[in-house]
Amino acid sequence: FSNSLSPKHFGLKRQKLSHLHFYFHDVVSGRNPTAIRVASAALTNKSETGFGTVVMVDDPLTATPDRNSKLVGKAQGIYASAAQDVVGLLMVMNLAFVEGKYNGSALSLLGRNTVFSTVREMPIVGGSGLFQFARGYAQAKTHTFNIKTGDAVVEYNVYVLHY
Repeated sequence: FSNSLSPKHFGLKRQKLSHLHFYFHDVVSGRNPTAIRVASAALTNKSETGFGTVVMVDDPLTATPDRNSKLVGKAQGIYASAAQDVVGLLMVMNLAFVEGKYNGSALSLLGRNTVFSTVREMPIVGGSGLFQFARGYAQAKTHTFNIKTGDAVVEYNVYVLHY
């Protein structure tokens, strides 16, 4: 049921290292949130870290921190509060791009995001379109966070090896 294949069989040539830079807008407040709580445990509201909260996202990715700047993609997936001692999220999402040569391509991110750390690093575990066979990492750095609303803008630098 298994065969070894040459990458050339799929038309794969030399790997490239690409750097993508964009801003992730996580809007949990207002009339049109892009992130919605879909589940929580009975003890979640008593937890200082929100442990047990699960949030579904369809967050815009933009070229600059301004929400009205050019849309380059969407972060679509979930994040869940998975730590009891710090605000540590399990991030499971596709970074689906809609701009430039990567339009229609996506990267899959899966990792831990300790949101109050200055810089967080999360693995890129795959991709589609021009990102087939992708691997790499994303660095996230909070640009702005509104403590009253919970809305955040996060700067992302993504480094990915792909064919």
